[in-house]
Amino acid sequence: MNEKLKKLTGKNPADFEPAAEDIVNNSDTELFSELVEQDSFLFDFVKQNVAKRLEKACNQSNYLNLLNFLKFYSPSYEDFIVSTLAKYSDKNLTEKMLEIFKNGTTDEKIYCAKYFSLIKTPKATDLLKEYAYSQNSYLSSNCASALASIGDRSLFNKSVKLLSSDDDFIKLDAVRFLVSFQDTSAVEDIIKAMMKSSMADNIAGELLYLTDLFHIYKKNQTYGLYVFNAIIEGLGEILNLSQVFDFQLYEFIEMLIKEPLNSQIATVLLAAQDKFHTLTENDEYLFDETRDTKQEILEIKNLLNSVDPANLFKLTDNELRQDSLFVFSALEYTENDKLVRNLLKSSNPTLVVKALEVLKMLEVITPQDKETALNSISDENLRAVINAL
Repeated sequence: MNEKLKKLTGKNPADFEPAAEDIVNNSDTELFSELVEQDSFLFDFVKQNVAKRLEKACNQSNYLNLLNFLKFYSPSYEDFIVSTLAKYSDKNLTEKMLEIFKNGTTDEKIYCAKYFSLIKTPKATDLLKEYAYSQNSYLSSNCASALASIGDRSLFNKSVKLLSSDDDFIKLDAVRFLVSFQDTSAVEDIIKAMMKSSMADNIAGELLYLTDLFHIYKKNQTYGLYVFNAIIEGLGEILNLSQVFDFQLYEFIEMLIKEPLNSQIATVLLAAQDKFHTLTENDEYLFDETRDTKQEILEIKNLLNSVDPANLFKLTDNELRQDSLFVFSALEYTENDKLVRNLLKSSNPTLVVKALEVLKMLEVITPQDKETALNSISDENLRAVINAL
């Protein structure tokens, strides 16, 4: 880190105030570029301080210098740059931002899309729609937010329809747009899309930035538990452990423990007990996590351990039904081979294979079980799996 950057990120006002003024007044793109490159190495509070210092250095006579910084995208400095440009915005600047949005780099487009969420001109609508499904998540998110600000709902309606796509990646892109659009009327549609997706945990991890577990649970207990269960399955695999804070998992589990116990709650609490045991017994999960995240994971584990699993096991068999959203989780805890055999005639081929695997694990699988399963399945790959059991 060069000397100027040390001053800009330091604690001494006699150092950082002149440094901030210098970078803005001289449009020092080299230093700003280096600052952006340091994103992953600087603490959040340091970056927040730097953003405030740079914003303070901006005024009516130098704010246009920020346009030169648009080539270097950072979510840490996005708000300060865009809000400053919007503060002094006029017709000429907006036209300039439209030009940059159309012909600029991806980094420049991200800033421009954010700008048009504040400067709500219909002139930007076509460009926002064009990049609303960009593979760059920052760009697509900013475009969706801007379209919501402008009041254009055409892609919102399209995205709701795309939730029924057979392509899980198209479905996930639609979810991400809807979450960025921040209209909670899409919540139930997203949950229903989860039920027909092999990427339910990915979708759940997006959904909880549109709403939270408490609101879902209050409106529909089963849906709330289903989303929670998907989050538990994804933790440490496709969802970062630090997201336990975002999703308020400790608080939600604490609430569940106080609720009247039923088979759905019992099943998801057992799944949570297993997951947090795994997370804390394997160093690979917690090795790179912050002290706060490690502590939160341990506290959640201790909270879950306050529940006697014997009381939970008694109820999980009630979820061994094809129409249960928790049947796959319940299969992990059953010893009731009769109820498992009933699932061999399911119309869900994945469930049939899972049920057969459980029978094998219980050491009660029979040739008749395999025959029943084969009669329920036409997919040759799954039939091969069954024959191999």
